[in-house]
Amino acid sequence: MEHTRSGSDVLVRLDPGEEIHSSLKTLANNLGFNAAAITSGIGRTRDNQYGYMDGEGVYQRRPLDSPSELVSLSGNIARTEDGDPFTHIHCCWSDDDNNVHAGHMFQSTVHVVAEIHLRVMDNAIMTRCPLDDLELLGLEFS
Repeated sequence: MEHTRSGSDVLVRLDPGEEIHSSLKTLANNLGFNAAAITSGIGRTRDNQYGYMDGEGVYQRRPLDSPSELVSLSGNIARTEDGDPFTHIHCCWSDDDNNVHAGHMFQSTVHVVAEIHLRVMDNAIMTRCPLDDLELLGLEFS
């Protein structure tokens, strides 16, 4: 992982074999921020797992194992009540037949490269807290 920062903007390059969630969490700890918007991401990834939350508040997961074009990525980075970084990311991939796969990203490993833009919110504190009867951690602001 390499990154550059200009004010609140951070541009990150992830390399083959790096997992997106864990890399962005490491970056949050290294740079020491509590809140960021993930505004865009492109590249090529593999071993993707994505899905959606059903009507009962349970995530349904789908694999997309083969290398696919990462067309769009967005979300945010906050902290849990324990202070650990937490990434919430949605994305869209295109497989080699140009079929689109989109939803909540659970896992994604860089195959060729991923280029991701973050906007660090230096004066904000965002905390992820448990919600009753849902897998999702709710976002609270301080």
